[in-house]
Amino acid sequence: MNAQSAFAVEARELVKRYGDLTAVDHINFTVNHGEAFGMLGPNGAGKSTTMRMIYCRTPLTAGTLLVDGLDVTQQARQIKTRVGVVPQENNLDPDLDVRENLLVYARYFGIKKAEAEQRTQETLELVALTEKQQVSVEELSGGMKRRLMIARALLNRPHILILDEPTTGLDPHVRHALWDMLRELRTRGITVLLSTHYMDEAEKLCDRLLIINDGKILVSGTPRELIATHASAFALEVRGCNGHQLLQPATNHIIADKRGSTHFYFAPSSELLAPLIQAYEGCETYLRPSNLEDVFLQLTDKDRLH
Repeated sequence: MNAQSAFAVEARELVKRYGDLTAVDHINFTVNHGEAFGMLGPNGAGKSTTMRMIYCRTPLTAGTLLVDGLDVTQQARQIKTRVGVVPQENNLDPDLDVRENLLVYARYFGIKKAEAEQRTQETLELVALTEKQQVSVEELSGGMKRRLMIARALLNRPHILILDEPTTGLDPHVRHALWDMLRELRTRGITVLLSTHYMDEAEKLCDRLLIINDGKILVSGTPRELIATHASAFALEVRGCNGHQLLQPATNHIIADKRGSTHFYFAPSSELLAPLIQAYEGCETYLRPSNLEDVFLQLTDKDRLH
C-alpha cells in the first residue's frame, strides 16, 4: 500500500463528457483503504464510466482523480499494477483453458513463469476452480466465468479490486456464492470497489456507498444511514391500488408515495403504519423493513407525495 496516500480512491469535481453528453457531472467522493465501497444506480447513471476512469481505461474530462495516491492522468502505468479489474463484459480468451487464461494474463505484469504458476494455483483454489483448470472457457457456466475473471484480477496481488456490475445476468444462487467470495477477499485487506444496480447487493456487501443518477451523486453514506434518513425504518407496501386514492397521513412522521398502482408509506415504527392497512380492503398489503430500493426510488421519483 502506498504510505503517502490518504485514500484508496479520491475524486474531486470529476467530470466526463462525450460531446454534448455529460456522463459524470462534477462528483466528489473518497474510498478508504480496506473498505467495500459501492456505486449504486440504474443503467446509464454514470457508474461504469466512473469505474473506467478509476482504472485508467477512459480519460477524464476535468477534475482530479487519485488512485492509491497516484494521479490517473500522469501515473496510469503504476496504477494498473496496483489495481485488479473485473469488467462488466466477459473478455476471457475462449481459445485457452482456465489455467492458460491466468498464465497468459500474468505475462502482462512481467510475472516470472514459476511465480505465475504459483499464483495461478493459489487463485484457482481461492475461487474454487482448481478442478476446472484444464477445462475450456467456453465450457464454463456464467458463474464460473465470473469467478475466473475475479481470479485473473487478483494475479497481480492488487491493493484495490474493481468490479463493474459483477453479478449481472447470474442466477440468485450464483450471486450469493460470489458475495461470499468477495467477503472472503475483504478479510485479506483488499479494498473492494463495485458498481451495481442491484440494491440488495449493495446493501449486503458495502460498508459505504453512493447513489448516482444522471451522472450526479444523489446521496452517500452507509446502507443503514441512507435507509434511516430517506426511508425511515418500516414500509407499508400496498399493491393493486387502482381506484384507491393515496392517503394523506395525519402525522408528518409518515411519508406517502405512489408508484403506478402501488402505494407506499414509510414510518419510524411499524405501529404507525398498521392502522393504514384497514383502509385498503381488497388490496395486497405488506408491512416490512425499509431497504435501499425504497431509498433510491424515493430520491429519483419527482412525483413523490409527502
